[in-house]
Amino acid sequence: MALLEVENLTVRLRTARGPAEAVRDVSFALERGGTLGLVGESGSGKSMTALALIGLLPDGAEPSGKIRLAGQELLGLAESELCQIRGNRIAMVFQEPVTALNPLHSVGRQVAEPLILHGGMDHAAARAEAVRLLDRVRMPDAAQRAEAYPHQLSGGQRQRVTIAMALACKPDILIADEPTTALDVTIQRRILDLIAELVAEDSMALILISHDLGVIAENVERMLVMYGGSVVEGGPTEEVFGRPAHPYTRALLAARPALHLARGVRLKTIPGSVPELADLPPGCPFGDRCTLVIPACAAARPREERVGADHYARCIRLDAAAVAR
Repeated sequence: MALLEVENLTVRLRTARGPAEAVRDVSFALERGGTLGLVGESGSGKSMTALALIGLLPDGAEPSGKIRLAGQELLGLAESELCQIRGNRIAMVFQEPVTALNPLHSVGRQVAEPLILHGGMDHAAARAEAVRLLDRVRMPDAAQRAEAYPHQLSGGQRQRVTIAMALACKPDILIADEPTTALDVTIQRRILDLIAELVAEDSMALILISHDLGVIAENVERMLVMYGGSVVEGGPTEEVFGRPAHPYTRALLAARPALHLARGVRLKTIPGSVPELADLPPGCPFGDRCTLVIPACAAARPREERVGADHYARCIRLDAAAVAR
């Protein structure tokens, strides 16, 4: 049995223009100690998928499908039951530590809170463990920084605090949602290396969400490419990068900057933009931006087609896409 099993997860939101599906029939499994990446442009459904896993969907959202953690179904659990899992067995590092941290409490108190709630520690023991956790994530002068408030720390230090909070209860699964978005390149590398090291030490499973293909390539064993709320391609990271099958995956890879490009050469772009949730077409969600689109693409959502033993893509024109590579 996989640690996490997600089957046909769909999240329907209420919008001013009527119901819209932010996540559509997403399925995957994650083994203990495994690493999975979710990649795609903003609005593709990555973060909404993660929020569904920990029961933090917006008010009025209607999730359906199955989310099983070690065999336990999470969809439909009461909030009190989810609170026993959220932050304890599944923890999340959010992309904006400024908004994830409470400006009115010291960071040490915030790291200690899950230890008190889930670990049953008294305040003194939780405080000591919070300092140890801050030191573990390489916070300089951890004991002193524990007394600081979020606004007194740098962006990299605030992100280290959120990582310490997520690790406090030694979760089975760590979700990192764009954990380096607001950081400079040097700090990004340090934070990603830190997450990888801590995940390996504690044998946690990792779900890493990013729009940066380089981050995904270097940090996860498997990946899912998302677009319009759907998974359009999935498989081992090395195979998806080495043999991209879906036109969207190929377009993302082609748009990456390259060091060998001459000065003045314009980067390739994907024409158009990700459709609004209320405007998702009945057929392939990428159809309006795809160079290989034919009328049949608009008829119905493509089924999964096997590209390799553990590699699949949702496209009715995989043969044409392979020729166009």
